[in-house]
Amino acid sequence: MQGSPGRTPMPNTRLLVLFGSQTGTAQDVSERLSREAWRRELGCRVQALDSYPVVNLINEPLVIFVCATTGQGEPPDNMKNFWRFIFRRNLPSTSLCQMDFAVLGLGDSSYAKFNFVAKKLHRRLLQLGGSALLPVCLGDDQHELGPDATIDPWLHDLWEKVLGPHPLPLDLSLTPPGVPWPSKFTLKFLQEVPSTCSEELCVTGTDPQGPPSELQPFLAPMVTNQRVTGPSHFQDVRLIEFDITGSGVSFPRALGVPHSFVAGDVVLIQPENTASHVQQFCQVLGLDPDQHFTLQPRELGVLCPARLPQPCSIQRLVSQYLDIASVPRRSFFELLACLSCHELEREKLLELSSAQGQEDLCEYCTRPRRTVLEVLCDFPHTAGAIPPDYLLDLIPLIRPRAFSIASSLLAHPSRLQILVAVVQYQTRLKEPRRGLCSNWLASLDPGQGPVRVPLWVRPGGLTFPKTPDTPVIVVGPGTGVAPFRAAIQERVAQGEAGNVLFFGCRQRDQDFYWEAEWTELQTRGCLTLVTAFSREQQRQVHAG
Repeated sequence: MQGSPGRTPMPNTRLLVLFGSQTGTAQDVSERLSREAWRRELGCRVQALDSYPVVNLINEPLVIFVCATTGQGEPPDNMKNFWRFIFRRNLPSTSLCQMDFAVLGLGDSSYAKFNFVAKKLHRRLLQLGGSALLPVCLGDDQHELGPDATIDPWLHDLWEKVLGPHPLPLDLSLTPPGVPWPSKFTLKFLQEVPSTCSEELCVTGTDPQGPPSELQPFLAPMVTNQRVTGPSHFQDVRLIEFDITGSGVSFPRALGVPHSFVAGDVVLIQPENTASHVQQFCQVLGLDPDQHFTLQPRELGVLCPARLPQPCSIQRLVSQYLDIASVPRRSFFELLACLSCHELEREKLLELSSAQGQEDLCEYCTRPRRTVLEVLCDFPHTAGAIPPDYLLDLIPLIRPRAFSIASSLLAHPSRLQILVAVVQYQTRLKEPRRGLCSNWLASLDPGQGPVRVPLWVRPGGLTFPKTPDTPVIVVGPGTGVAPFRAAIQERVAQGEAGNVLFFGCRQRDQDFYWEAEWTELQTRGCLTLVTAFSREQQRQVHAG
């Protein structure tokens, strides 16, 4: 975001914000930085790290890195190429001597490698000659007010450092918080429905030039959707099978197919919002779901969402792209307040988006897991006046969900299976909280007609011995056994019998996943199985 028409960024100040984000939080913080830069008349660019030509870093005078840490100290997917490059041993120690930088980290202090990526990147940038404006910021999800508790004071210090040599001119002042920033896109509504509907062309069965991907997922037919927990069990768990014939990943890697999957890999699935939620959203915002539009970026260098067809209907935008079932972040309330014309609602929204109102925001939204749609229903006058141009600024895009692949192509050719625990829980809100993807998958019934689910695969974090004759011991309690089933199937198909599985669940007759399969493998001498059922005796026993 480089300022609205008529506003000129301050001379000699080119701020670049680069982010690595897995769940969207780092991207959200980066866009907050861009908004704060706009309010200070600063030119600012925001990019994902892997979309930025990293060799250009040597020419950047001022860069803010916003990086999440995932898993056990791993960088997010959209910065892994940058991560490999920046740690090359042959990079000169003066590579970044012209660059001032700051690193803002996002992590969870309950993990041993808390903010590992941010800390390591900060050290590496210093090694390459960069000058740190500030110590690394360590945002913590475990803080009662979330990462903002650390980010707010850090940003205050950052702007003092950035503006120190370049204070605001006397004839300019800081744009107040209640003034909306320019939308990234304009929605141009079409008077007629397009004769050729591009929406159906956006996702095809497979890409002949390569494997399925986020930009072009494979529309996999769902073969079965079976509940595998007992009818009286509190948890609904599904074993779902897809037919991946023709996907480009339907043959074992052992047969020389480079894009296939092996045990430990994951499948990503792109879910949709429920029809009732889509209808409610359109009603609250006064949108016609059948209206078609085209999307145009306001500024050069800003790209439209890659998966969004052009033209597109409001119905498709809301059902497949806007994450109206997510819990909104502070930035949502900030923009909503800027767009509100209702005095009482605007006052409350400004309070919830302020630094002083974060405890109230946590109590209202974060703790009870109130959704975007529910918040909009609580502020109906504001919701009904939201300009459509701001929809993509206000609401994040639905992110794909990753599931461990629970089957091997050697045992189930042209098939892919997943084990899905359907997420549903109660907070103080009347309506139960429901996981978007798991509930969407559970609602699909291939027995009632053809069902296709957009998916693609990627390497996972679990790896198994490359030499099959190496004995393997795995501990997989509950649904965590899914990737180990794929591994055991793969190893048994290769003739390996050195497989030991420790499995635990609550009750043998309620959630003992694949009991018959494990028993049959035991009988054949291919598996040693050790079980623990925590609710079948007075003293609880656990597998792990």
